[in-house]
Amino acid sequence: MLPNTGKLAGCTVFITGASRGIGKAIALKAAKDGANIVIAAKTTHPHPRLSGTIYTAAEEVEAAGGKALPCVVDVRDEQQINNAVERAVEKFGGIDVLVNNASAISLTNTLETPTKRVDLMMNVNTRGTYLTSKACIPYLKKSKIAHILNLSPPLNLNPLWFKQHCAYTIAKYGMSMCVLGMAEEFKGEIAVNALWPKTAIHTAAMDMLGGSGIESQCRKVDIIADAAYSIFKRPKTFTGNFVIDENILKDEGVENFDIYAVKPGHPLIPDFFLDEQPDTITKKMESRGPPPELREEKSQPPPKPRSGAVEETFRIVKDSLSDDVVKATQAIYQFELSGEDGGTWFLDLKSQGGNVGYGEPSDRADVVMSMSTEDFVKMFSETPTRTSVDS
Repeated sequence: MLPNTGKLAGCTVFITGASRGIGKAIALKAAKDGANIVIAAKTTHPHPRLSGTIYTAAEEVEAAGGKALPCVVDVRDEQQINNAVERAVEKFGGIDVLVNNASAISLTNTLETPTKRVDLMMNVNTRGTYLTSKACIPYLKKSKIAHILNLSPPLNLNPLWFKQHCAYTIAKYGMSMCVLGMAEEFKGEIAVNALWPKTAIHTAAMDMLGGSGIESQCRKVDIIADAAYSIFKRPKTFTGNFVIDENILKDEGVENFDIYAVKPGHPLIPDFFLDEQPDTITKKMESRGPPPELREEKSQPPPKPRSGAVEETFRIVKDSLSDDVVKATQAIYQFELSGEDGGTWFLDLKSQGGNVGYGEPSDRADVVMSMSTEDFVKMFSETPTRTSVDS
C-alpha cells in the first residue's frame, strides 16, 4: 500500500458519493493524514442491499484520524450542492480538493434504457460533476493544493464502448469532458484530472452487476484510494491527465499489485473503456452488423470459428457446468474477444444446465467482457473447473 506522507493534513477534501465504496476509501486514505472530509452523499438510512450511510462513514473518517462533515447531497439538486459547499467553508475555512465520485450506471442498450434511467445517469454523472465543480471552484482557486479529481475514464471513441450501453458511456464521458475543458480553463490555478481503474474494483455495485463470485476477479477499493492520494500529492501543473490507477502507482514504485487483489493470483476482469487492440476490436464489431433482434429476417448462425484455444476452453467449461453452478450464479456472460479465434462468445449460467457457444446469447447478457483471447484463455486455465464466474 502507498504510505501516507501527511501532505493533506488540515486540508479539506469534498467527496461526492463518499458513504461507501470508492468514495469512502478515498476519504479514509486522506483522513489518515488528518484531513477534513466532507461526505456529500444521499444515504442517511441503511439501504437493504448497500451498507453504509453518511453518518457511519463520518465515524470511520474520525476513527482514521480525520475530521468529518456529513452532508445530505443529491448531486442532481444544485441547492443541496451549494448548501454543502457553504457548510464546508463555514466549518473548515475552505476547500482544497474535490472528488467527483458520485455516479449512476445502467449497462443497457438504447431500446432497453428507460428515459428515467437516461436522465438519472446524465444528471448524476455529467451534470452533477459539472455543478459540484462549479460550486467548489471559487474556493479551490484560493487553495495551495487545488485539485479536482473525477472518477471517469479516458475518452476512448472505440464504438465498442458505445454499442452495448450508449447512454451510460455518454454520461460517463461527460465527466471526462469536464476534465478536458476545466483543466485548460483553470490551468495554473487548479489541477483537474480523471482517474480510472485498469481492472474491475470490488464494490457493492459490482456485486449486483456481476453476480456471485465476481469479487475474486476484482481488486480492492484500496488501489483507487492510493492512486487518488498519489495525484493529490502532485503540483497544480499536473493537470488534464486521464490517469489509470496501476500506471500511476508503478510511477510511485509499487511493484506488487497482488496486495490490492481480493484473491491474489486470480485472473482479473479488465475494466470498461480500456482496450489494447482497439482497431482489431472495432473491425470485428463493425463486421457483425446490427444486432439480430433489429434485423427484419431471422439471422443465420454465425460461421463457426476455426478450432483453437478459445473453442477448446469453452468445451472444457461446458463439460464442467451443472445445475448447481447455474443456480448459484444466475447470470449470462458475453465475451468480446480480440485476436486469434476471437469474436463474440457467451456463457449462459441462467438456463437449466447452463450453455456456452459462439455468437450472442439468446437472452441479453448481464455482463459483457472485452479482452484478448490470450487473456481469456489464461483467465479460465488458471481457475478451478467450476469456471471463473463461480469460483
